[in-house]
Amino acid sequence: MTKSVESILVGIDVSKAELVIARSDAPQIDTINNSPSAIKRWLKSLPQGSRIALEATGIYHRQLATLAHAAAHPLYLLDGYRLSRYRDGVGTRAKTDPSDARLILRYLSNELEELKPWIPAHDAFYRIQSLMRRRASLVHTRVALSQSLQDVPELKQASKQLDTHIRRVELLITQRLKQALADVGWDADAKRCMDIEGIGELSSMALANTFHRGRFKSSDAFIAYLGMDVKVRDSGKQAGRRKLTKKGDPELRRLLYNAAMAARKTAAWKALYETYLSQGLKPIQALIKLARKLARIAFALMQNQTVYRPKT
Repeated sequence: MTKSVESILVGIDVSKAELVIARSDAPQIDTINNSPSAIKRWLKSLPQGSRIALEATGIYHRQLATLAHAAAHPLYLLDGYRLSRYRDGVGTRAKTDPSDARLILRYLSNELEELKPWIPAHDAFYRIQSLMRRRASLVHTRVALSQSLQDVPELKQASKQLDTHIRRVELLITQRLKQALADVGWDADAKRCMDIEGIGELSSMALANTFHRGRFKSSDAFIAYLGMDVKVRDSGKQAGRRKLTKKGDPELRRLLYNAAMAARKTAAWKALYETYLSQGLKPIQALIKLARKLARIAFALMQNQTVYRPKT
């Protein structure tokens, strides 16, 4: 009779070139190349159902996450800021790749019951997200160049031509975004969002893409994923300052803030915005609250596959 092998816990520190691995069943630290072939060989050595945790690091963790999920190993992506605070909390002074791997393993061991397994997104999600971020970088660069060159008369014509070229690239990216959404059938959800007063073309595409990132149980979960939920710190009779968690994509939060700025001027949302101000909120706070409202409506439309009905 074959003896069953118990699953283990694994903490991994990820970099572009290599993976530094700490296991619950061994005291030593292992290191492998961050390449598909090395990862596949290593995954075959793990007991079935082993649980793996790693810090989300841009794009360098994606192939490990995808291959681990395909191999039926539950995987947990940890937030870098939270992990850093955990390091301070447990009094770890060193910060090296091996110590980070051990810290991730420790976090996984102690917080496993509170963690949710990672579920891979559709390939289109990353493609659309990447296009959105590239466009945002272009816009930022265009505005910065325009402001930098505006007081140099002899460069006025060249600056204008450069601005025109960059805007053309922005337009091409927008066209690619539309096509990418249409290819996977998410364009209908983008249209639903764009029917909401204040939400424009880019905001609607970003909302639709984010909605299809995974299954959200409620609008609260969707808002939390966007990083627009409020962090509360109260103690006794003292009420701490409320702040956004800002855990989601900053570009989508920027787009939603701009949508709220446009919405506050419309007949549908002007009264609500003014109500927020009358409640003592500052203009920025009122806009953020309005942006959350727009995001919740967009989520409901996509979740229920319904059509937006403007207020009369």
